[in-house]
Amino acid sequence: MVKGNQTNVREFILLGFPGSWYLQISLFLLFLFMYLLTLMGNITIISLVGTHRRLHTPMYFFLCNLSFLDIWFTTGYIPKTLVLLVSQSKTISFPSCLLQMYFVFSLGCTEYLLLAVMAYDRYLAICHPLRYSSIMNSNLSIQLALGSWASSFLITSVLVFLINGLSFCDSIIINHFFCDIDSWIELSCSDTQLVEMVYITICFIVVLGSCAVILVSYIYLISTILRIPSAQGWQKAFSTCSAHLTVVVIWYDCSIFLYVKPSKQNSLEMNKVVTLLNTIMTPLFNPFIYTLRNKDIKETLRKAFSRT
Repeated sequence: MVKGNQTNVREFILLGFPGSWYLQISLFLLFLFMYLLTLMGNITIISLVGTHRRLHTPMYFFLCNLSFLDIWFTTGYIPKTLVLLVSQSKTISFPSCLLQMYFVFSLGCTEYLLLAVMAYDRYLAICHPLRYSSIMNSNLSIQLALGSWASSFLITSVLVFLINGLSFCDSIIINHFFCDIDSWIELSCSDTQLVEMVYITICFIVVLGSCAVILVSYIYLISTILRIPSAQGWQKAFSTCSAHLTVVVIWYDCSIFLYVKPSKQNSLEMNKVVTLLNTIMTPLFNPFIYTLRNKDIKETLRKAFSRT
């Protein structure tokens, strides 16, 4: 059903975080600090893995992909959010909004798939240690990583194509700090059933599909660890996957709420809060979680600092 008067929309207004000038400046400084910290942490991980041969393994190759993704994931919306906080103009052009939504959603999907790939990698390493090197070789590692990136951007392009064909009403105000799919659907005058169906299908496949891979991998992984006779063996096995498991728990706690249900049934205000936690906190915490909970990373980092 078409609702309201359709207009040829050329730009949108991002509400961001309405409030006093003091609040805007405070949020600007906070987001800038967190963004710089996110860049520093993830660049450090990539640099450590790239410059130390002992870390040239599939596990750290996937970790580098995750760090690289987190850099671009936050860069997809934080710089624009910073501009909105200190600028009088809150507008964003239609093409820029569509492009931002495409990259942020694609990178979000890629994160789900990479976390699933990393779970599968840990499953092979612990459940099939003798065959691990032959199975998870460099070719398979590259194929899994490229497959995660390519499939995410490909399936999101279908959604972007459908959204680009929507018509919009008189309201051009997006109640968010970046252009997300929920807001596009909320503002549209067109029948959005097809868009929502494709959106839910993508979320179902990516979110629940990757979750299923992670759950099955960890069920087999934990059952294998419990059969290890020594406590030292338990500790060593758990230490190789504890960081990944922590990241998975943090990521899924917020993101399932955002993407499993249809957009119009969710509160946009609540989405804004949860999205803030998911898109800023997770990329910020990831490098520190892997640094604090991974023995190899901690040892490599300690040696790097001792040489300076």
